[in-house]
Amino acid sequence: MAAKRKPSPRRGARAGVLRNLYRRWRSRSNALSNALWAETLYSCAYARALPPDDRAQLRELTAQVLRAKAFEGAAGFKVTEPARARIALHAVIPILHLGLDYYADWSSIVIYPGDFRVQDEYMDEHGIVHREIMDLCGQSMSQGPIVLSWEAMRAENETPGDYDLVIHECAHKLDLLNGEANGFPPLHADMDARAWARDFHAAYRKLCTEVDDNAEHSRIDPYAAEDPAEFFAVMSETFFTNPHLVYEAYPSVYKQLQHFYRQDPRQFMKQA
Repeated sequence: MAAKRKPSPRRGARAGVLRNLYRRWRSRSNALSNALWAETLYSCAYARALPPDDRAQLRELTAQVLRAKAFEGAAGFKVTEPARARIALHAVIPILHLGLDYYADWSSIVIYPGDFRVQDEYMDEHGIVHREIMDLCGQSMSQGPIVLSWEAMRAENETPGDYDLVIHECAHKLDLLNGEANGFPPLHADMDARAWARDFHAAYRKLCTEVDDNAEHSRIDPYAAEDPAEFFAVMSETFFTNPHLVYEAYPSVYKQLQHFYRQDPRQFMKQA
């Protein structure tokens, strides 16, 4: 049996240099420029409030999403680099301390210039199937893309508040990891599923009562009362946009979200 030939030390060293050069080139070619990153940060108060180490991690994850996901325009919308960067930044806020693997089961983001029309089909409690046409600003499809309205995101930039469409839809994606969007994402091993169900159910019922009594006086977006999945998504976006509101209204839910997302926005965000 012939002996395995050892590679030339010079040849091996040269190959190592070429690999290192390629890695540096790939890193630079996929990195966010300083100018684009600075511009993108202005779209998110929470991102700007993070400490330097977390902002650096956020930037790296944003670059990873830009590499991993396809951004597609619909109905004539032209996807620009600032648009891609803005969406990617907001998408990675929920997974800042979870990792990109949480988004492994979907690969594309579709952007419309404004709201888009869909046909919805559902069955009521009597078994009757209903079909309706709805205009939406966002949608998370099981095993499919996230669909977004650029007009809705632009409105958020102009009048900052408690809304974040991208975080909302990404929260639905996390919820869907358990199979059905029901406000119960896959919890970490150190979390208590019974406590999660208890705290979220109590808060959801409380909000539903408040909305039924007077939706205009609800401090939380009344859309959260639609169903438990929307409650989780709305509470998630508000957790990052107005964490003090979530903590004051539903402290138990805030603590559950703090454990799930492994973040505590109250540390960094000023109270409105």
